[in-house]
Amino acid sequence: MQHTAKPDAIITAPLYTHRHVSSGQEAVEYLRQMYDEATGFLREQFDAVLDGAPVEGRYRAYYPEIRLQTTSHAVLDSRLAFGYVPGPGMFSTTITRPDLFNGYLEEQIDLLIENHGDGVYIGQSQTPIPLHFAFAEGAHVDGSITERLDRPLRDVFDVPDLSATDDKIVNSRLEADADDMLPLAPFTAQRIDYSLHRLSHYTATSPQHFQNFVLFTNYQFYVDEFVAFAKQAVADPGSGYDSFIEPGNRRTDADGTTGEAVARLPQMPAYHLTRAGDSGITMINIGVGPSNAKTITDHVAVLRPHTWIMLGHCAGLRNSQRLGDYVLAHAYLREDHVLDDDLPVWVPIPPLAEVQVALEQAVAEITGYTGFELKRVMRTGTVATIDNRNWELRDQTGPVQRLSQSRAIGLDMESATVAANGFRFRVPYGTLLCVSDKPLHGELKLPGMATDFYNTQVKQHLLIGIRAMEVLRDMPPERLHSRKLRSFFETAFQ
Repeated sequence: MQHTAKPDAIITAPLYTHRHVSSGQEAVEYLRQMYDEATGFLREQFDAVLDGAPVEGRYRAYYPEIRLQTTSHAVLDSRLAFGYVPGPGMFSTTITRPDLFNGYLEEQIDLLIENHGDGVYIGQSQTPIPLHFAFAEGAHVDGSITERLDRPLRDVFDVPDLSATDDKIVNSRLEADADDMLPLAPFTAQRIDYSLHRLSHYTATSPQHFQNFVLFTNYQFYVDEFVAFAKQAVADPGSGYDSFIEPGNRRTDADGTTGEAVARLPQMPAYHLTRAGDSGITMINIGVGPSNAKTITDHVAVLRPHTWIMLGHCAGLRNSQRLGDYVLAHAYLREDHVLDDDLPVWVPIPPLAEVQVALEQAVAEITGYTGFELKRVMRTGTVATIDNRNWELRDQTGPVQRLSQSRAIGLDMESATVAANGFRFRVPYGTLLCVSDKPLHGELKLPGMATDFYNTQVKQHLLIGIRAMEVLRDMPPERLHSRKLRSFFETAFQ
């Protein structure tokens, strides 16, 4: 291996040939070696240029990739939802941050080898690594660099290319010619890098702290209760949880707390109750509205969590409902509009039995109601999600008619978006809401009522969400990742 260098030419990091490997561990070790070498080269050249070294050309390094080739039409175990390719062909995916995705990559590669009876090839792709994505978390490229270079940065280093960060694969819109390589994973390396940087920005926590079970909420009250629960859990050696990470990567574990609290919370702060194997729980306050719900799930999805669930408040639409009752969504009326270009509204968003059962079981355990008595505090039905917070101020003829025809029992601004993006990204999803007002029936929260409501219901609601996640955690991933989320032509990676 040696550098290639010519005046005004492309100067590359060490070049690697493709190597056949027969285990996920061996594959990840080679991927890490290649990735570390490539990103280290870019940082080294950038520092040299900053120190005044002459620019000899364009400095470039490439993402590593995984390739699998198969000639078989054999039908594998029909129970599987992932871990295999649908037919003969050459499949590949570019890889980033193999350190972060170590366990995930080993698992997915081992499944391919097990199901197709041969190894995979690890080598260098033809996709350049943007300079911005070669730096460690928290670093940034100084805007004044162009003045020092006396030329645009993009003339010397590769920069992010938005044409390579789209969602054609997950949207089932990738058009490939007969001789093209087919995608092996739902996201390209550059799409993942883009989202990892966005996650750090929006949540003020490192992607490495995110757990495989994610709770979304739209109220700080839930976060406050989660913080209290998490600190108690970490203090309990028998809980199974080992640390708690807050915005700013402030860490609390058995040895105490390290790091400072952030002076100002980010747009969508995240809190992580960690457990071995990333099997703990992450909670994110996504704020209000479908745009926020789409934004955060667009980025969390690249981490390939096992489940995400929405816990929040909704308007109860039935006179039989009471403030504090629970709404378990089994269908969604999508009037949020933010996903219309990615997932047409005619696409049904099905309930996932595994998540539904876990939520119902958790409600029963925490409330003490079982069987028919559970109907006293929970109703299952359609949840409508809208993009107009003040929908009550409109002419009610149209909205009320649609809500009635859809059999809606609750209305909010995030749940259908969270569920639809779960469907789109093949991430198991669910929704459990709490009725906080009944605008169609003249029951609006007054200040005193609101305080009492939050004091009595939020803690119970949160405990239900946590318990549901623990039930799902005990479920084998191959059962949780349902086949109903897979389209006609799917990637092998979950």
